[in-house]
Order: sequence, then structure tokens, then C-alpha cells
Amino acid sequence: MLSEQATQVVRATLPVVGAALDEITERFYAGLFTAHPELLRDVFNRGNQATGDQRRALAGSITAFAGALLEHPDSRPDVMLGRIAHKHASLGVTADQYKVVHEHLFAAIVEVLGEAVTPDVAAAWDEVYWLMANALIALESGLYAQTGVADGDVRRPMEIVERHEETPDTVSFLLRHADGRPTEAFRPGQYVSVQVELPDGARQIRQYSVSSAPGRPHWRITVKRVGGDPAGEVSSWLHAHAAPGDVLSVSTPFGDLVLPEGDGPVLLASAGIGSTPMLAMLDHLAASGSSRPVVVVHADRSPAAHAHRAELLRLVDALPDARLHLWYEEPGDADARRGRAEIGLLDLPAGTTAYLCGPLPFMRAVRGDLLGRGVAAADVHYEVFGPDLWLGA
Repeated sequence: MLSEQATQVVRATLPVVGAALDEITERFYAGLFTAHPELLRDVFNRGNQATGDQRRALAGSITAFAGALLEHPDSRPDVMLGRIAHKHASLGVTADQYKVVHEHLFAAIVEVLGEAVTPDVAAAWDEVYWLMANALIALESGLYAQTGVADGDVRRPMEIVERHEETPDTVSFLLRHADGRPTEAFRPGQYVSVQVELPDGARQIRQYSVSSAPGRPHWRITVKRVGGDPAGEVSSWLHAHAAPGDVLSVSTPFGDLVLPEGDGPVLLASAGIGSTPMLAMLDHLAASGSSRPVVVVHADRSPAAHAHRAELLRLVDALPDARLHLWYEEPGDADARRGRAEIGLLDLPAGTTAYLCGPLPFMRAVRGDLLGRGVAAADVHYEVFGPDLWLGA
């Protein structure tokens, strides 16, 4: 909770700080990476830095957190903080790094806002920062404790057992611990961070859902080659070089988009490679003999572009109360609708909890349709891979 004095100052200055946050975060990252180039090389996604997505996500999270403190002073935005904490834990972020971030973030604030940063303003925003930072530190420490590792010590060597070409631009890998011990338990829908050494010596990290159920002898990840400018460094390297027998550095599973216990109805809605956490959930439901009502929605370019299409059909068919709805831009002869997914066409059971994963426009449209149909915002959950540019919770 913000102090009364800080609340007044933050309320008065939030419009000015918010308007300058894009420039502040740009200068923050420039200063941070100048002082600590190893962070850009081995922790931060260089592609997201190049596009500015990470900068915009940081600005959005600061604004959202400050706004939440003002609008709901007696509570904490735990959904947003939890999502960030899981991402940080998968990267191995530790408490001491928050001091480094504080140093360079506040230097950037002073650099951009100049004399407007009076001692009172600095103290108020310092309070905002440490409320957010200390909450994340506590959440991340709890996640490390739950997984039985020391703070930040999340990565282990894992060997590629099998490689499968799923579509022209997606490949899956089966992984096992290099020392032969069993893979850890996880919750269906969680992801791991994979770190690879690139030709320039950088050790870049990316998150990939475990696309099979817990309890299998191996973890499976499915990697889509990321195009664009800049193209995906890690996905391109994995497609070009990763082979059975190779060893990757892989984290313990994290992530808060997880299948809930119980027998309540669920909607699993995905587009493109966003199907991967949903496959793990369906695999778990089928393996456990679940009879809960499940509505599965998937949108893709075409049947040929749909990774794990045959597996999805098989898993849905194995569940006694599951219904599958497919949309393809080019369906061909497939039993699917043409175009974009339209949730408004579907009959959803009362009390449905929804889980979404895919491109932001897809998730925005689906969430809007669900809210319009009376589904509570608290019952719509989503996963964003990369910077969270949409605080939809």
C-alpha cells in the first residue's frame, strides 16, 4: 500500500510520467546494457529489444501497477505480478538484480524529466518501484522454493532424444535430463526456458510450452521458426542445428496458465503455435480419464500449417465430453470453418473457465467475445510468449 503522501504525488504525476515512459524505458535499457552488456547477451531477448516490444511492455507494467495502487489501494494486482514472476523465475532472475534495475531506471527518469523530479516525486516513485519489486522478489522466491531449487538456479542440461518435423516451420523435440534422472512434475500448460549458445557467443533464452502431459518419460517442446526482421535467433538456430544427442540448457517448468483441478467446464482456445499448452492440457485430461466438459477452439492458416493436428483430433476424440471447433484461412477439404475463429457461434456450458494462447489480436477478439457473453473477466486466462503488451487481466 502506498503511503498517503506518495499516493497524492503519484496521482498528480502519473500522467506526466506515463507520457514519458517510452523515452524513459528506452534510455533505461541503453544505460543498463552499457553498464551490464552481459544482460543483453545472456538474459534479455535481443529481438524484443530491437523491435522495442520489451520497452513498451515495461512501460505498460509500470503504468498498470501504479494505476492499480491508486484505484485499489487495499489490494495488489497479483494476476499481473504472478505472470511476471513466472517469466522472471524461468530466466533465473534474483533479488540483487532489482537493485541494478532501480539504479538505471531512476537515472533514466531524472535524465528525461529533469527538474520535475523533485525529492518528493523521487520518493513517491521510489515507493512504487519497491512495492512492485519486493512483491516480485517474494513471489519469485516462493516459486524457486516450490520447485526445490536455490534462487535463480533453474537451468539443467537436457539431452535431445528425438526430433520431429511437424510442419515446414515447426519442429518438436523430446528432452530428458542428461544425467538420466526422471523429469520433474509440472502442471499442464507450463513452459520451460531454453538457452542456446549462438555463433557470436551470446547465450540467448526463449520460453517454450511443454506440449505433452506430465508423467511422460520425456518433456516435449514444439518450436516454430520465427520470421520477420529481426528473425528469431533461437528458433532459427534450433531448426538449423539441434539434433538428437545434443544437450540444451533447460529450466524447470514455470507459468500460470495451467489447467485447474476439478470437473468444471473449460474452453481451450488457441491460434497457431499457441496450441502447445492446450495440447498438454488435453493430453493430461485424456491420460487421467477425465469426463469434464471441454470446448476446444483452434485457428490456423491451413491444415498443413497446423502443428500436431492429428494429435489434437485424437485427444479430443478420446475425451467423452469434448467438442472441437477448427477455423482455417484456407481449409481445403478439412472439416473446418473458413476465416477467423468466432466464439459467438459456439454453445458454451454455464460456468466455463477459458484459457487462451496465440497472437494478441486473436486473444483480444476471443476475450471480447467471452466478456460480451457474460463470462467473468476473472475466468478468462491467457499466456503471452515474449513481452506482455496486453494487460488483459
